[in-house]
Amino acid sequence: MSNKLVKMVKLNNLQYNANRDPQVYRRVAGHPFRIQAMLEGQGSAKVSVTCEGKTLKESTLELPGIFSYEVTFKDAGIRIATLTVSAEGQSESHDLLLDTEAHAKVG
Repeated sequence: MSNKLVKMVKLNNLQYNANRDPQVYRRVAGHPFRIQAMLEGQGSAKVSVTCEGKTLKESTLELPGIFSYEVTFKDAGIRIATLTVSAEGQSESHDLLLDTEAHAKVG
């Protein structure tokens, strides 16, 4: 039986839930998204964040540990970022919806 590597994923300091209203996580262009992953296990793990075919961040962490990364987009749009954690022959991926608005809503 294999254990999960990722205990929890947070986006903008809130526990990520793909079924939650995306407005909760939405950011205005130029404001950062904060991606965090609480990792379990022993040894070391390779963690990466990819978006639009590019690797945004890659690092190696000792387990258990916390991975944190901030990414900012200059223009509005919806992007899917993939957080991937690999350790001891085990791999786990999580897709995150990063929705950026052109302007903040008033009122």
